[in-house]
Amino acid sequence: MIISESNLQDVFSYHRPDLTQLECIAAIRTAATDFAAVIIANAPTCADQQAALRHVREALMTANAAVVLRGKI
Repeated sequence: MIISESNLQDVFSYHRPDLTQLECIAAIRTAATDFAAVIIANAPTCADQQAALRHVREALMTANAAVVLRGKI
């Protein structure tokens, strides 16, 4: 599904996670934090390292959205 006028309000509204979703979000956050720590420990501090960390953060946020939106988009 794509974002369109018909689902715009739903996609951009707050979706409170239920207990099962909170568990999923916690697992995703743990994995993202672990991966970020590996990047920090093994990649030199530079623009590329920071870009990699930004991508991990973006992946975390996008995965959380997938969980709370239940795959709608």
